[in-house]
Amino acid sequence: MTARFTYLGDMLFWILVAALTAALAVILLYPLLRGAKAADNIRAGETAVYRDQLRELDRDLDGGLITPEEADYARAEIGRRLIAVSADEPAQTLKPARHHRFTEAFVLLLLPVLGLCLYLTTGRPDLPSQPLEARLENPGNDVAVLITKAERHLAEKPDDGKGWDVLAPIYFRTMRINDAQVAYRHAIRLLGPSPVRLDGLAETLIAVSDGVVTEEARQVLEQSLTLEPDNPRARFYIALSMEQAGRPDEARQAFEALAKQSPADAPWLPLVNQHIATNGGAPAGPDVNPGAGAAAPGNPTQQDVTAAETMNAGDRQQMIRGMVESLDAKLSEDPNNFEGWMRLVRSYAVLNDKDRAAGALKRGLAAFPPPGEQGRQLLALARELGIAPEGATQ
Repeated sequence: MTARFTYLGDMLFWILVAALTAALAVILLYPLLRGAKAADNIRAGETAVYRDQLRELDRDLDGGLITPEEADYARAEIGRRLIAVSADEPAQTLKPARHHRFTEAFVLLLLPVLGLCLYLTTGRPDLPSQPLEARLENPGNDVAVLITKAERHLAEKPDDGKGWDVLAPIYFRTMRINDAQVAYRHAIRLLGPSPVRLDGLAETLIAVSDGVVTEEARQVLEQSLTLEPDNPRARFYIALSMEQAGRPDEARQAFEALAKQSPADAPWLPLVNQHIATNGGAPAGPDVNPGAGAAAPGNPTQQDVTAAETMNAGDRQQMIRGMVESLDAKLSEDPNNFEGWMRLVRSYAVLNDKDRAAGALKRGLAAFPPPGEQGRQLLALARELGIAPEGATQ
């Protein structure tokens, strides 16, 4: 029975291919066949017009609207045009047939043969059909099928908190932000709040608002901190909300506290130090992450940190501007430095130099185009800072 259905399926496939090929041939041939007929219709129409003009000319002469001399002149002109149309008719009727024979043969014979050869070369006619149900039973590594399978399961069992908990971060990674937000809310409702779930919900809220830490996101992060006071992700976003709200002193203090509690090899520490610098502070050490200086030029040296500690606010701000300009110059010489561009754009924005920030973003996108992951991060930073340079497209 299975072999019979397979045979019928194969036959149906080739019948559909033949029908589609025939339909395509008709569509391509119709303008060619219609062309000769259209030419004949045009010539017949011209001939009818000239004959009507001759009859109208006789009526005008009988009515005394024109003189016999004018009628003879007009009749001669109309007759000349009528003879010209009639003389061209035999030659023009033969041209379309001679001109389109090769094209018609190509459409009817060569085009289907070429299509069949191309399919047999690049296609898989021996591959069995895979309906959705079969793929759901054995999804393999197909993320889309895995998501569909999970969604079907949750549609049947919407109170499965573990299912929502697993699906929420997958939604977020596949850029289905609104679905991720719904999934996180269901997981929190069914399984209770946890730092991981609350942080995930906060990140979806921030993503929906184009990088802005909204009041709702801040409340979720504060709830996360009540469960885990040393949660670095929640503390970072709360400090970022202070920076976005125009409170640089509070933001700097929050970032500095996060830097002090973080281990020396924490992956988020370079980013925290960037925010400390852009909010008027200085990193706690010359190079928290060894080797970072080579990857991101323009980091403050130990001498810069020591000098910054003895400066007043105005001198420190001037020193920071000089460091930013030095970073700009180094990136002009060596533009293949993603972290450097991120730091430069953010630094100019914090210094309230929007024009230079936009220029730095545009140069950074030239080195790291938007289709790549690093280019998308630059665009996300631009949205967060409210920068929209000309020519930066997503």
